[in-house]
Amino acid sequence: MKVFVSRLIPETGLQLLKQAGLQATVWSEDRKITQPELIAHAKKHDALLCMGSDKMDAHFLNECRHLKVVGQFSVGYDNVDVAEATRLGIPFGNTPDVLSDATADVAFLLMLAASRKAFYMHKRIISGEWGPYRPTTNLGVELKNKTLGIFGLGRIGLELARRCQGAYNMKIIYHNRRHNVQAEQELQARKVSFEELLQQSDVLSVHVALSPETEGKFNAEVFRKMKPSSIFINTARGRIHQEQDLIQALNEGWIWGAGLDVTNPEPMQPGNPLLSMPSVAVLPHIGSATVQARNEMARLAATNIIAGLHGKPLPHCINPEIYQNDTST
Repeated sequence: MKVFVSRLIPETGLQLLKQAGLQATVWSEDRKITQPELIAHAKKHDALLCMGSDKMDAHFLNECRHLKVVGQFSVGYDNVDVAEATRLGIPFGNTPDVLSDATADVAFLLMLAASRKAFYMHKRIISGEWGPYRPTTNLGVELKNKTLGIFGLGRIGLELARRCQGAYNMKIIYHNRRHNVQAEQELQARKVSFEELLQQSDVLSVHVALSPETEGKFNAEVFRKMKPSSIFINTARGRIHQEQDLIQALNEGWIWGAGLDVTNPEPMQPGNPLLSMPSVAVLPHIGSATVQARNEMARLAATNIIAGLHGKPLPHCINPEIYQNDTST
């Protein structure tokens, strides 16, 4: 049986596929594969190992309804029409629980970099602007004893909260649909309304999935309700914040700074005003970019593929109801 891999992944995953007796074909070009190209290749294979940036919409799924399994090299799956995949009987896997530490580290890095204008000051050195000592310029803000607000306190948010409390004795508040009992017991985290989250957070970090409810959630109206001294962090999905509104919020002083690992669109254009703002830090979506996290993602993605091609339930399946449907028939 044959597997098409839409981007080069760590050897860990490719070796697992090989050891399972599967023939893997890897997209070799250093560019994102187009959907027509992906369809053409997928039609020649039994399974697909795709990226979170590959559009798995109804058109793709119906064109490739022969696929026995799709394993995605990502945790998020907002690119997938899950209902259509389920209707067509295609099991879909993802790679959860393996990048919490890596992504929390990036959120922490962005928070600290924005608070001290680190990226901006580094650029000034490169451009020859390291001038004389001026006691009243280039000032950042301190994080000790401040309040960290988390929008979506799950695994990644919990790891960030642990870091912030351990390093800076930060108070933890969060907004979720449900209580996070572990965070409340371990960190004395306090669940608050969304309005309270905006009003009380010195740092507000986003860790929710992209959905119709969260898309564009952080807009001008929301930024206006935040503290003028606050820092906005987004390591989830760029479409959760409205970028032009964020630029306005920073320019007009509604918030103090921002740290982004995700933007809309991606890649960000080099002339984007956010890249030249003193209290803004932007990274090119590298939340999971550690050797350990990417190796484990490759392992989980390959494990999902192997299980699916052997007719077994996927260890990490985003549409497990597919197996209930099989049982009922």
